[in-house]
Amino acid sequence: MTISRRRLFATSGSLALTGALAAACGSNTGRGDDTSGGGGPTLQQWYHQYGEAGTEQAVRRYAAAYRKATVKIQWRPGNYDQQTAAALLTSSGPDVFEVNGPTLDQIQGGQVTDLTDLFDGVKDDFNQAVLAPKTYGGKIWGVPQTVDTQLLYYRKSLLKDANVQPPRTLDELVDTAKALTDKKVKGLFLGNDGGAGVLGGTPLYAAGLSLVTEDGKAGFDDPAAARTLAKFHRLYADKSLLLGAPADWSDPSAFVQGLTAMQWCGLWALPAVKKALGDDFGVLPFPEDGAAGKPSVPVGAYSSAVSARSKHRAEAKAFAKWLWIDRTAYQEDFALSYGFHIPARISLAKKAAKLREGAAADAVRYATDSGWAQPLLWTPACQVAYQDALNRIIKDGANPETEVKAVVRRTNGELQRVQKKKS
Repeated sequence: MTISRRRLFATSGSLALTGALAAACGSNTGRGDDTSGGGGPTLQQWYHQYGEAGTEQAVRRYAAAYRKATVKIQWRPGNYDQQTAAALLTSSGPDVFEVNGPTLDQIQGGQVTDLTDLFDGVKDDFNQAVLAPKTYGGKIWGVPQTVDTQLLYYRKSLLKDANVQPPRTLDELVDTAKALTDKKVKGLFLGNDGGAGVLGGTPLYAAGLSLVTEDGKAGFDDPAAARTLAKFHRLYADKSLLLGAPADWSDPSAFVQGLTAMQWCGLWALPAVKKALGDDFGVLPFPEDGAAGKPSVPVGAYSSAVSARSKHRAEAKAFAKWLWIDRTAYQEDFALSYGFHIPARISLAKKAAKLREGAAADAVRYATDSGWAQPLLWTPACQVAYQDALNRIIKDGANPETEVKAVVRRTNGELQRVQKKKS
């Protein structure tokens, strides 16, 4: 497998996948440090090991072009998040590093540097949904590098043959999936577990709710949450869901092989889908539900951060700004030359040639207009409680009101705990 972890953090439901597939980020190159760049101080820059061919060579090329410091790249296989968390507690860790965060603990613990000033004049040009989890206490702690997202893929010809339209509401999605299901094809694929693992908070945002409110409480303490989540059991009970596919939701093979008429999958799959199906597909956001509902698209982004223990913090900040804010050509190259991702800068996403037309352009619009990102306060404990409840609702037909109330209690307890740490 060469699944890049860039694919897997776009929604809170992918937390478990991120750890489970850490070993799938490409082969271990066994390479050590590689010094590149110009004079000045030496900066250590860390990346996790991508599985997308050419990415490592690209980041080394970027570093070599910098002239105000010598940038030493470390391309690190294994459990990268654990490695960086440990390294940030010492003075021998990276100066600049890629991070799926920074996390709340890293920010509250004073392990990362405030980067707010780097955004002067450009803050509004970043995708605001992915910038939000990098922001805490009114300060920005990481520069988003690229945006990954998930979408609803649908087969145009199969919908046309069934005389149904692309679903715009959750009720329409349930009805359409049933209408598209026959002996050979299932209407919808949400993953082999029925959707509990990948959906995360997406249905809640589609109902006009959220995981965490602005004042730090559970954002789904509302009857609409139970109403919306109950509809996934309808999909399961109708036998409209594809289960037991040869590959899970992150792989588009079930869709391109005709096992399902619709599939929830990632933007990274779009080139493979287009190659297989030509123009016989489209993409949609997750459909809205209820009067207060709105289309929902999960987004996420690794970011570039600076260690608070760096001996060269000013120089490290200058390099992060140069690479991830000033050098827009490199940002577009990083997003689209070695995989299929959206640049974090809205202006770049709009003008990138590969994202201007068709489904790719639709995906950019959805990610910009309807994107949501996992809140900084949403902890793994919150996620486990929510995902377990969703699994019981989908497969067992558990009472959604009871399940949601239990998760709300657990979430509010967790949120109180983490906010007590506030410095």
